[in-house]
Amino acid sequence: MSKITKLLALALALTAAATTQAGAQDAKLKACFIYVGPTGDIGWSYAHDQGRKAAEKALPWLETQYVESVPEGQALPVIDRLAKNGCQVIFTTSFGYMDDTLAAAKKYPNIIFAHNAGFKRNANMATYMADFYQVYYLNGLAAGALSKSGKVGFVGTYPIPELKRHLSAFALGVKAANPKASVNVKWINSWFDPAKTREASEALLSEGADVLTSAEDSATGVQTAGAKNIPTFSHYNPMLKFSPSNVVSGHIVHWDKIYIDFLTKVHNGTYTTKNLANVDYWWLLSKGAVEMGADMNMPFTVKFAAQLKAAKMMVGGKSVSVYDRITALNAQMKKGESFDPFTGPVKDRNGVLRVPAGKTMSIGDLNNMSWVAPGVVGQVADEPKK
Repeated sequence: MSKITKLLALALALTAAATTQAGAQDAKLKACFIYVGPTGDIGWSYAHDQGRKAAEKALPWLETQYVESVPEGQALPVIDRLAKNGCQVIFTTSFGYMDDTLAAAKKYPNIIFAHNAGFKRNANMATYMADFYQVYYLNGLAAGALSKSGKVGFVGTYPIPELKRHLSAFALGVKAANPKASVNVKWINSWFDPAKTREASEALLSEGADVLTSAEDSATGVQTAGAKNIPTFSHYNPMLKFSPSNVVSGHIVHWDKIYIDFLTKVHNGTYTTKNLANVDYWWLLSKGAVEMGADMNMPFTVKFAAQLKAAKMMVGGKSVSVYDRITALNAQMKKGESFDPFTGPVKDRNGVLRVPAGKTMSIGDLNNMSWVAPGVVGQVADEPKK
């Protein structure tokens, strides 16, 4: 081989190597999302989709795809399709997808999975949650202070551990601000059903509730309360625009905080298909994954801020305004300080001690919570009596 031929071969080899390296650098990570509701539900699925969009905008190497309105228990065929489409990371975003996700993780060991709101994991399957129980307690304080009838309405979706801890934290807040008050719950057994939500909301109001909150993934609860001029709370996203005169506060999620962190760690090799069995995101106020507010950066609307400043409650033997108590606790929990709504002693509504004095519930306890707190009125499925 002549010297010129050798130089030409070397140049071609270097060019091929550079092209391969550039192609590897340009290749995008493909992450896919499965939603239980439509992206326009204004609640849970809408919030996840906003998180997906924010992650794609923030991470230039990321490509995403989503499938909406997939019923729980029917995720596996959708996962099969996404796997064939080249998805390298698959997020399943509802509690009822847990077993299907675990089965898929075992079926596709070279794909990374992350299941939202569950507790089962695998070498290639993590879990994650941005949870609201702290914010529900703060909202409960406001609801208790604003209720004149002593009856607060709560439209529940499914009586699973997530809803039981949210309902219970809310009830503990209501009782702390208004010891004689109760939280009346009605379950609709659906994540997204505006008609059932309206029916349940109207039933609660007809039974005397003068404050209302809803865990269903639409603005129907807020709108129903607004039509009756009743104080209410946003759910998962800012809902102030749906009833500007009636939304007190609420809870807002920032799923992008988790998605950006998780996907960055996949991209840089920190997370692989071999090391996710102990990866469980449990991000609260201190991580910025959730926020208390009627709107972004608006903890209370002005109308209700004034009312809550006038309302008083007892804390450590001293009378303080409910507004000041909520503001102080919100600041503490944002800093990761010691206050927790489920600090013992806490008994369930049947009088059974569930959290001993000086103890707090672990993440495992919260994820498997079956009981509900004192002050909750209404049937609750699978509630233990002992």
